[in-house]
Amino acid sequence: VQFDQLFKQSVQYYQDIPQNPLDPPSTFKATLRPYQREGLGWLVAMSKRRLGACLADDMGLGKTIQILAFVDTRVQAGSKAPALIVVPKSLLFNWENEARKFAPHLKVAIYAGQDRSQLLRHINRFNIVLTTYGTVRNDAIQLAKIHFDSCILDESQTIKNANAAAAEAVKIIKADMKIAMTGTPIENSLSELASQLDFLNPGLFGKLLASAKPNQNGQLNERTTTRLKNAVRPFILRRTKKQVASDLPEKTEDIIFCELEPEQRNEYDQLKKYYQKQLLDKEDDKVAGQSTMDTLVALLRLRQAACHPALIDHNRATDNSAKLDLILENILQLSQQNHKILVFSQFTAFLKLVANRLDNLKLTYNYLDGQTIDRQQQVEDFQNNPDSVAFLISLKAGGVGLNLTAADYIFLLDPWWNPATEAQAIDRAYRIGQKNHVFAYKIIAKDTIEEKVLKMQQNKKQLADAILDADNAGAPPKLTREDLLFLLAD
Repeated sequence: VQFDQLFKQSVQYYQDIPQNPLDPPSTFKATLRPYQREGLGWLVAMSKRRLGACLADDMGLGKTIQILAFVDTRVQAGSKAPALIVVPKSLLFNWENEARKFAPHLKVAIYAGQDRSQLLRHINRFNIVLTTYGTVRNDAIQLAKIHFDSCILDESQTIKNANAAAAEAVKIIKADMKIAMTGTPIENSLSELASQLDFLNPGLFGKLLASAKPNQNGQLNERTTTRLKNAVRPFILRRTKKQVASDLPEKTEDIIFCELEPEQRNEYDQLKKYYQKQLLDKEDDKVAGQSTMDTLVALLRLRQAACHPALIDHNRATDNSAKLDLILENILQLSQQNHKILVFSQFTAFLKLVANRLDNLKLTYNYLDGQTIDRQQQVEDFQNNPDSVAFLISLKAGGVGLNLTAADYIFLLDPWWNPATEAQAIDRAYRIGQKNHVFAYKIIAKDTIEEKVLKMQQNKKQLADAILDADNAGAPPKLTREDLLFLLAD
């Protein structure tokens, strides 16, 4: 009885935390949407009470920009210690790009790689320190000696296993404010909830979680479930797309950068050096005829290497790749929130790799390429089957003529950068009959041919389109030596 009374008093105290909208500092280079201003105000209010907070908005609603606005707010308020932001390796450089875009005045450092120990000596010179779960796991003792202004976990479901080394490592980090970011509602699983709450507010829910014993079927009784949800609700801010629909544009497009895994990076760089030697030794300013075809093949091979090793060597189908890992992470997370996803690629071999992984995960999906016979059946099944979480589509086979309004998330695995073709793919979902807001993402491998052509497309669009058309049947463009130097440069 005494515990219940204390519990009720605590819940009432925490539920009184305001969610007043707050504008970011004038130094911040973005205008927040109304719900993002509310998120910023909530994070600041939680930090003033020295309470950890979980930002659990749907994917695409801008958790990253809210966190960066929060960090900037802390810096402008006089904070001298850096914010430590722990992210999956695949998102490390995406965070760096976002930070430099929205808060270019903040000093950002990446704590990763073989030379990272040098950074520890000067870590307080920075406002933001980006690192990975793996690095924190390996360097937990060194990082625990530093006091950070805030410790922020992106994709915080990574620490759902309380006994895992990564979970134990982040929990010994010292910080004035702790924030978890996830697109997956954490109140769905008691064990996942316990580990993340223990990171945010150590010991606060110890008795409650200890008393919440599931029955033989692994379920909690109704009274315990209600108490648990009431207790954690003040510490979790979750907005779905439907809840903030009035604040959203009908269609949002963005780029996700990913970093190649070390082995994949090494192989990509070796392939690039090979083609540098083969192609850049030529003296002619213009590479013509068969040489031009050789060049296009070389650039195609580099694009394939940026996607997955198996696109070049069929015996490598079981290997991982940065893009494959990233798309699977997103499909898993979004499917848990009952979203449906379109996945486009020019390379059917890449789509089949994704399909194999989805089979292993026992997820239901649809597939369409040029060899698909029951095309309309695949479309109807995806549209009407709630169990089908994703539709894997080759660009040539499904770029036009399909009505796929059941999907509200779209991923373009490999870029082609023909705006008309890209718009056609996105419009498979964004068309009459679509009741939800559509989010479309291009996945770009950082420091590869993809990023080079992304920069190049504005002033040499025809050349970029030809390079990125896997089935280009037209006459190849004229590649100047300057073009090759740019595309193949280190």
